[in-house]
Amino acid sequence: MLDNILDLHGTRHHEVDLKVENFIFLNQHLIPLTIICGNSSKMINLVSKVLDRHSIHFYSGEGFDYGKISVLKL
Repeated sequence: MLDNILDLHGTRHHEVDLKVENFIFLNQHLIPLTIICGNSSKMINLVSKVLDRHSIHFYSGEGFDYGKISVLKL
């Protein structure tokens, strides 16, 4: 597994907040970072809320990239 990719498959919703924060701040030197949410709009929304709360610039994939969030800048 690459250090700049976080795959949330198998992660429970209540674990997302802490897992995403830890990943972002421990790996910020590796930006761009990728967070794989899968085909769950709930998971995408949870991750987006964490990133918005910290004013992190990100791109949420569409089409074939749906479920993939790219962190561009802290």
